[in-house]
Amino acid sequence: MPKDVYSKFREHFSGSPRLFCAPGRVNLIGEHTDYNEGFVMPAAIDFSCSVAISPRADRTVSFYSENMNETADADLANTGVRASGGWSDYPIGVAVMLERAGHALRGANLYIESDVPLGAGLSSSAAIEVSIGYALLRNSGHEVDLVQLAKLCQGAENEFVGARCGIMDQFTACQGRTGQAIMLDCRSLEYRALPLPEDVDLIVCNTMVKHQLAAGEYNVRRSECEEVVRRLSSVQPGVRALRDVTLPQLEELRPLLTEVLYRRARHIVTENDRVQSAARALVGGEADALRDLMADSHRSLRHDYQVSCEELDTMVEIASRQPGVRGARMTGGGFGGCTINLVDKECSSEFRRVVAVEYHSATGYLPDIYICKASSGVHEVQPAVQDAR
Repeated sequence: MPKDVYSKFREHFSGSPRLFCAPGRVNLIGEHTDYNEGFVMPAAIDFSCSVAISPRADRTVSFYSENMNETADADLANTGVRASGGWSDYPIGVAVMLERAGHALRGANLYIESDVPLGAGLSSSAAIEVSIGYALLRNSGHEVDLVQLAKLCQGAENEFVGARCGIMDQFTACQGRTGQAIMLDCRSLEYRALPLPEDVDLIVCNTMVKHQLAAGEYNVRRSECEEVVRRLSSVQPGVRALRDVTLPQLEELRPLLTEVLYRRARHIVTENDRVQSAARALVGGEADALRDLMADSHRSLRHDYQVSCEELDTMVEIASRQPGVRGARMTGGGFGGCTINLVDKECSSEFRRVVAVEYHSATGYLPDIYICKASSGVHEVQPAVQDAR
């Protein structure tokens, strides 16, 4: 894909662009823990957003999205730029946040092309945000602090787009590592790369459903977690997020909570423990331990956090009984979207075939199934000589 973007840019705009790419991501374990200042274990994947960019003489940023077949412009000199509710809020929001942070930007033409599946929970929005932010900064001659870039891109989605996401997606798009997952502390933003077994594929199964209540229920879950913190911190002053609660503490303070709030908190507390156990397993070369951890994570998301759905449960059940599977669970916000599966490479092709047939038979949906590789984070693509002409 990246080589084609040069010629497409020249057809739409003019000049010789630079090209930047940022990946999507899949979360191996640690769901809904990021906005609770907890632990997550994502991996960047080999689906990406590519952005070709060249400078302009004025202060306008002009974004063309190939996926949407639309152009959106914004005047960087206009401090009153507001969200429109469309796709352009993501790139324009990033430009606005960079300017607010003191990064004076040059005007630019940008051609955006992405092969990250939309609406599948693979962070297509973060891939757009990070690739745009990186491109705008480099186009303007600024050095890029990747942690700061992740924070600003998260801020664009929180404040400009209006989605209350945590930082996992943007951080992974910035800091992804080839052949490795990331263990991220969402409070301190300390992270370390974790080796993934070379004989295992990351297989993402798209259920092809996305239930309408997903966005609203996501915000409800955040509010429920915040309510738990309010109640527990009244007797435990050191609790500022569910990250600070242990399971024994939660059990002791259970009378302060409704049954629903208790179950929401139990998921977050136990999920944080599972992420740390999974990290120890990978470091110790005991990847098979992820099978039970991922199964427990899915059950907790289904019963305690109640963000799964029939299609996700069906996909996980089918995948779990296939040969060579080292772990299977839903991934992403829930109510549809994708599952993540760790599968022995020698079994991947048959896994893909059988799961597609059985899922279609059970649900009527034809799934998209992607065999992915853990990939690098945002970077500039150096063109071959012929591509630069």
